[in-house]
Amino acid sequence: MSAMPVGGLVPQAIDDAAELVVRNAKIHTGDPGRPQAEALAVRNGVITVVGDDKDVAPHVGPATKVVDALGRRMVPGLNDAHLHVIRGGLNYVLELRWDGVTTLRQGLAMLREQAARTPKGQWVRVVGGWSAEQFAERRLPTVDELNAAAPDTPVFVLHLYQSAVLNRAAVRAAGFGKDTPDPKGGQIVRGRDGEPTGMLLAAPSALILYSTLAKAPVLEGEDKKTSTRHFLRELNRFGLTSAIDAAGGFQNFPENYSTVVELAEAGQLSLRIAYHLFPQTAGQEIADLTRWIEMARPEDGDTWLRLNGAGENLTWAAADFENFAQPRPELGDYEPEFEKAVRLLMENGWGFRLHATYDETIRRDLAVFEKLAAEGLFPAGNRWLFDHAETVSAESLDRVAALGGAMSVQNRLSFQGEAFLHRYGPGKAADAPPIRAMLERGLTVAAGTDATRVSTYNPWVALHWLVSGRTVGDVVLRPRGNRVDRQTALRMFTVAGAELTGEEQIKGVLRPGCLADLTVLSADYFTVPEPEIAHIESLLTVTGGRIVYAAGEYEGLDEELPVISPDWSPVAHFGGYQASRPAGVRQAEQLGEAVAESEQHRAWRARRGLTPGVADTPFDPCFVL
Repeated sequence: MSAMPVGGLVPQAIDDAAELVVRNAKIHTGDPGRPQAEALAVRNGVITVVGDDKDVAPHVGPATKVVDALGRRMVPGLNDAHLHVIRGGLNYVLELRWDGVTTLRQGLAMLREQAARTPKGQWVRVVGGWSAEQFAERRLPTVDELNAAAPDTPVFVLHLYQSAVLNRAAVRAAGFGKDTPDPKGGQIVRGRDGEPTGMLLAAPSALILYSTLAKAPVLEGEDKKTSTRHFLRELNRFGLTSAIDAAGGFQNFPENYSTVVELAEAGQLSLRIAYHLFPQTAGQEIADLTRWIEMARPEDGDTWLRLNGAGENLTWAAADFENFAQPRPELGDYEPEFEKAVRLLMENGWGFRLHATYDETIRRDLAVFEKLAAEGLFPAGNRWLFDHAETVSAESLDRVAALGGAMSVQNRLSFQGEAFLHRYGPGKAADAPPIRAMLERGLTVAAGTDATRVSTYNPWVALHWLVSGRTVGDVVLRPRGNRVDRQTALRMFTVAGAELTGEEQIKGVLRPGCLADLTVLSADYFTVPEPEIAHIESLLTVTGGRIVYAAGEYEGLDEELPVISPDWSPVAHFGGYQASRPAGVRQAEQLGEAVAESEQHRAWRARRGLTPGVADTPFDPCFVL
């Protein structure tokens, strides 16, 4: 595989030649000792030289791949500190992605086309990565629209943690009928005749949404590996080289982890994964944690695939729900079992992460930790953190710091921000989550997306949210006082994530001795206008010295992947994230689509005689004499 020819660097016959050299770049190293550079060299997956052309020239041998960055910005590979990458990979090629789609009209057109190619027995599923706020129409699809787009093929459309819309065929396939009882914490919306309408509501638990999705067919055998490899390539497309898998519901250990284990053994991972273990069955959590402690230890594995601890749930009763369209849930008396779980982990050297949306939950959890701290179990060298924490208080952050904890925040309010604003008001929304307050206390604050079932996996949407405080619907929630600058946001997506896995000495920074994980960007993150941050992609992504993604001038330098299977996969036809155009072009397109819909509505009224005296041609008052 050849790289771009570069003049001025003459290969030399040397024993320790670099395998890869990238030069002529604007390198943000993340290293305070040398923050900027122009070139670097890689050998055996590790950075050996960071400097300029004269520094890397002696390391260029006959077999060295030399890539000219053409003056583009290079940064350390991104690390999503909270991504459901294992579950996402097992389902990726089955899902129609509305990530980045700017109009419902376009989304429905994609759905209609996909339904036509989906074979009998399979579902069309739109699962996360979008919000009604991102559409020009600013609304969900209706059941009637889904029925019209797919009369016979089951269609399941998940919207945040709030609801799902099913067409008639999906209601039948899911087995919902007049006599189907509402599950605990969920609602099957019914019509006047008592039959399900196709709307499912989280009230407030999203279990009804996920358990319904679990009824759809899944991939088997080699297709799971192919799907996962294509998902990892899609993440590499945005410069991701690492992720911390937060586990989650319907992700059983060890069976659902076997695909990434097999890929790691074959050297076919293109993304480093640190994973967590999440008890799946209420009432069985202590038994599961005990069994896992006997099977493995945190940091088992290598730099490509490693166990990082337990969570993001330890006991189901302690989990609050993040459906901001509903009131905060009132949790029962969960502390006794929760304390058993935390004690078991800390006594056996296991770290953990905890899903906690509301300060009310965080305060109760901290009281348990402080009780155990009196016995010397906190802080005890085990890494632990709270995830999400949209409404965490200053007092709670002080307590987290005292107990040696960390924080991981996600851009869930990019997608759920307006629901949060309507329920809690602008004051609470301005501080959700209080990122600056976390940083001011010296806490490690890592950033992620919580993809794929709510937020998109595109990390640049999250970076834009961190910097701008804006939702995907362009509503400003967080004022400047609770935003961070671009360098801090990038650190939250690189070094801070490495700190959560204990790898900060070898990952997240471009310096000699560190893992060769880097990305060359399509635009300069540090200088592009703020709205354009969300539109950045990678042109070249390198993980462990391997070129795992290449586009533009570098197309063809990356590793070949197997053909997507099944061949009717939505990803095979539409790809993943739908890259949108700059704001001005997008606004013009949306205006054109709105005009088209207006004209369709006018024609409909004219055909029914509801607009007497109007000609069939469009009416423009500007041309009336």
